[in-house]
Amino acid sequence: MKVKVAVVQESPVFFDKEKTLQKLESLVKTYANEGCDLLVFPESFIPGYPRGFDFGAKIGSRSDSGRELYADYTANSIDLESDDRTRLEKLSKEQNIYLVVGVTEKQNTNGSLYCSMLYISPTQGLLGVHRKIKPTGTERLIWAEASGESLVSFQTTIGKLGGLICWENYMPMARMSMYQKGVEIYIAPTADSREEWTATMKHIALEGRCFVLGCNQYYTKSMYPEKYSHSVKDEPDTICPGGSIIVSPLGKVIAGPLFNKPGVLVTELDLEDVAKSKLDFDVIGHYARNDIFELKVNGQPPIKRESLE
Repeated sequence: MKVKVAVVQESPVFFDKEKTLQKLESLVKTYANEGCDLLVFPESFIPGYPRGFDFGAKIGSRSDSGRELYADYTANSIDLESDDRTRLEKLSKEQNIYLVVGVTEKQNTNGSLYCSMLYISPTQGLLGVHRKIKPTGTERLIWAEASGESLVSFQTTIGKLGGLICWENYMPMARMSMYQKGVEIYIAPTADSREEWTATMKHIALEGRCFVLGCNQYYTKSMYPEKYSHSVKDEPDTICPGGSIIVSPLGKVIAGPLFNKPGVLVTELDLEDVAKSKLDFDVIGHYARNDIFELKVNGQPPIKRESLE
């Protein structure tokens, strides 16, 4: 089976949920018209990855201005119990395209935010949410941790989808939790634009024998609204140069890496290549050594099968 995918390396309208949703809608319509089956957006595309921000915090104290900034971030984050969800579901349905969208998510049950990856089907709506199980470094200040129930995967009409966000991909057991579900299209939204990240994406493809879609933003200092510019005054002009990439199950780069400009990587994946790649290595099959190793993932749900009715 062949699947046409697109990986979006663009910038949000920073800290503005409505304008970012409008930009996302325009991009979705463009690439749906080009026949894409799946469109992937970067980590916290809505309302933006707050690189360079300290939210007025240091060990032992937090500032009033930092709290105000956190409130702004919260106000512009995605609420899945609101029209945000129905708007994205309607877009997916009308354009007949699967969406995987990196967002900062707020919940009505608590005051915490989560770095989340939304999986949206054109026929079933929101299939599920992966929430980051370990925010990195000072991300822990703004994003709460999720548990095993967040390690979701989906059997869809375009293949088995799953993945992890940014440096979760350096957690071997988290990766293995995806491989155990037989993920064929492994999605890795990120804020990491290092050359080393390219090597990570190639390694995961080789290790998991899956297609890997690495997706990052392209962002410059000038794109920050004036009210936030002081937070990035010491950052380089190019805040995030990108590095989005698509890799085959044999670790070969199909598209990208795309650096230093916005753009969209578009390619066709042949899912039969996943089966072919397992002739000589299968991390959950003939290389698994289940007589020696056992991985137990507390709370991980079974792969969710999309209804075909």
